[in-house]
Amino acid sequence: MNIGKLIEVSGYRNDYISKKIGLSNVNFSAKKNRKTFTLEEVKKIVGIINNEDVNDYLMLRAMEARQDDETLSHDELYKSLGWK
Repeated sequence: MNIGKLIEVSGYRNDYISKKIGLSNVNFSAKKNRKTFTLEEVKKIVGIINNEDVNDYLMLRAMEARQDDETLSHDELYKSLGWK
């Protein structure tokens, strides 16, 4: 997953996040562009940007990834379980 995209979706500014995780704006921007955040930095960023917009975006991505999955109707599920 691209943490930069999640930051964009969250609506938080880079300078706010960089300050919260203890990086300079320049260092933060370089790491974001190069996609070189450490695991600990990513965990901190996710803790900061976790909001409804990010959750909606992640849910949409999950649904898009599963759009071709086989599904059952309500009736087919009941029949497969041996229910009425």
